Amino acid sequence: MAQHTNHLIAETSPYLKQHAHNPVDWYPWGPEALEKARQLDRPIFLSIGYSACHWCHVMEHESFEDEAVAKILNEHFISIKIDREERPDLDQIYMTAVQMMTGQGGWPMSMFLTSDLKPFYGGTYFPPEDRYGRPGFKTVLLALIDAWRNRREEINQIAGQRTEQLQGFSQLEADSGELNEGLIRNAVGRLGQAFDSDQGGFGDAPKFPHPMDLRLLLRAWKRFGNDDALNMVRFTLDHMARGGIYDHLGGGFHRYSTDARWLVPHFEKMLYDNALLAVTYIEAFQATAEPFYRQIVEETLDYVDREMTSPDGPFYSTQDADSEGVEGKFFVWSAKEIEDVLGPELAETFCYVYGVSEEGNWEGRNILHRAKTDDQDARLLRIQLPEFRKKLADAKRKLFEIRSRRVWPGRDEKILTAWNGLMIDAFALAAQVFDKPEFAAAASRAADFVLTRMRTPDGRLLRTTFAGAEAKLNGYLEDYSFMINALLTLYEATFEPRWIEAALDLSKVMIDQFWDSTKGGFFYTGRDHESLIVRTKDPQDNATPSGNSMAVTALLRLAKLTGRTDLQDKAEASLRFFRGLMANQPMAAGQMLIALDFHLGPVQEFAIVGNPKAEETQRVLRAIRTGLRPNKVVAMKSDKEDSIFVDKLLPLLASKKSAGTVTTFICENFACQAPLMGPEMVEKTLA
Repeated sequence: MAQHTNHLIAETSPYLKQHAHNPVDWYPWGPEALEKARQLDRPIFLSIGYSACHWCHVMEHESFEDEAVAKILNEHFISIKIDREERPDLDQIYMTAVQMMTGQGGWPMSMFLTSDLKPFYGGTYFPPEDRYGRPGFKTVLLALIDAWRNRREEINQIAGQRTEQLQGFSQLEADSGELNEGLIRNAVGRLGQAFDSDQGGFGDAPKFPHPMDLRLLLRAWKRFGNDDALNMVRFTLDHMARGGIYDHLGGGFHRYSTDARWLVPHFEKMLYDNALLAVTYIEAFQATAEPFYRQIVEETLDYVDREMTSPDGPFYSTQDADSEGVEGKFFVWSAKEIEDVLGPELAETFCYVYGVSEEGNWEGRNILHRAKTDDQDARLLRIQLPEFRKKLADAKRKLFEIRSRRVWPGRDEKILTAWNGLMIDAFALAAQVFDKPEFAAAASRAADFVLTRMRTPDGRLLRTTFAGAEAKLNGYLEDYSFMINALLTLYEATFEPRWIEAALDLSKVMIDQFWDSTKGGFFYTGRDHESLIVRTKDPQDNATPSGNSMAVTALLRLAKLTGRTDLQDKAEASLRFFRGLMANQPMAAGQMLIALDFHLGPVQEFAIVGNPKAEETQRVLRAIRTGLRPNKVVAMKSDKEDSIFVDKLLPLLASKKSAGTVTTFICENFACQAPLMGPEMVEKTLA
């Protein structure tokens, strides 16, 4: 039985529950903790992390499980623990404060606040004692206790200044410049300067995937015929998919690479990374018809379906980096382990292909990675390509089965609305491009769960839930914008009008709750959200697209499908508001620039009338989905159904009739060309 139990015991977040038996008297963020800090006149120690965070686990073990540290915290502070995935609003505000104070950020985030929630001191990981050039956590606590007692006026002054800085930082002003192709050209130039021509990707170690930037480069290739842009994408995607950042046995991508050559990952797997990268590889497949990219997408989505999907349909959040307390232990191999499983002959082939050696490439073990393509390896090994692939698949299957018997990394089974939106989008797009209805079914199950189980009776989204628990916490801008965008992709995969209805319902709430009617753009928190020290607008992409950039993307798509000019106006006003960000910090505005590319058009609007299940209709859809056409919308109705409702919902389809065979109308700005009868005419027109 646990010796200690604190106020986190009733929480549903796995991260918070991990700390429920610390000797630290943790509180969740809420009125009880905040009022207690005011009543007792104590500073607040705010600790923010997430369940897959390696250094969060380290700091817990070293400091939060330490009785002496807990005694100091319990006697002099009110300690609040936050799961950043549940409360990104608080994480954004106080992470910005940490970055202002220290010049860097990260998790665990350790922030000290006055009782009116103003930050006065902060950092990230603190070791238990002074080391690594960092003050020890006990040293920090004792110094802050002394300052709180004896230099309160100085603390209040610092806290006030930091809060003013935060409020100023969140104020953006619209840029009066034009919205034009020059912004995209400028972004491509900046990405070219940051591009690593040796290993792919952008910048040096640690190296992150940058999916929004890669998708922007694909659009630059499409718009300008810029082959350098396409080459940057291909070089990066090839190196990532062959590097250690990719799980070659189970599929899916780890969070990032700790080195410049994509070999040594930080081993956690995040739902959002795999969603965003799946979409990137799908679009690269459309651009190049490279089968390897399709393989990576299907392996990644199979991994999500197998290991990251709830029985009820939605997707879990993360898998830890650690198992048995050791980072990466689940994923790495010794040469002997591989030979024991595969036998000498097959092991020799596998170890050659995946760079496995006796001495290992990471801490005496081997991270699987590849230097060459299947074709290159088969030629060098003098094996016919089909036989080579069969041997490799056999080896991977055997090793995967043995790996599955190991102690698994922890899994955060929290359901997050925004991240589910990203993964629904990925499954729905893959269903279209690869003609796999089972992917559309997976997307539909998850969407149904969110729309029925993660909303209030008046239709507002909730942020999070957990198996057996009620959904809770107000949805943020990203929850709405990611879901609206996903529902549009799901409509284009299934042509079920209910997804458009749901997207319109959510867009109404999003505009009502988040739109800034004074300056334009969307706030990150809704009108009815609790009052915090600053109300931000979430302008920049981070690991996921910014809420504003995805709101613009979704509203532009929805406006084209439904003819709603009011949605178009909101999107365009937001683009103008964030023009300065696109011009000056394009690598923080990849998704906004993707939205700009759509806005600049031309946008192809496809209206199809025909039997959805007929082969001739499927041929039309395959023609539309073959090749990269990022700036398009597709609507379809059956030639048999009563179309009054659908025509009203989707004016693009209004008055369109079949000419006896599947009939396709290609329009731009709701002006349509002559109808194309049958699949052959569509195939010829789009070839």
